Amino acid sequence: MAALNALEGAALVIGGIYMLVMGMLGRPDSPQQAEMGGLTLLALGLIPLFAARGLLLRRGWSRGPALITQLMALPVAWTLLRAQGALIPAGIALAAVAVTALVLLLDPATTRALGIRGPRTTPGA
Repeated sequence: MAALNALEGAALVIGGIYMLVMGMLGRPDSPQQAEMGGLTLLALGLIPLFAARGLLLRRGWSRGPALITQLMALPVAWTLLRAQGALIPAGIALAAVAVTALVLLLDPATTRALGIRGPRTTPGA
């Protein structure tokens, strides 16, 4: 589960670096847009990387960012699946990773391992 989050984070960081380099050295239509997109991907890549580290260390706070990352990946996967060519297998892979990570993150064993307690019931309710 931590590995899946780290994989997604690394992919975002690599994509961000690529966009930054191409924005500075390449010939994009809009260098500013390429550079801002690269910075955005870098920032978004840090979230699953921090979550992966927290999951490895069994920190309860890490499940929230990890869940958000997977939920954000599902519309991206859907968009890739509706594209053409080589983007379809990328969409399948992203959807498989996101769904697998969601299932693992919501598993009761994960909840116990992270020290997350369920809802408290009040007596007589």
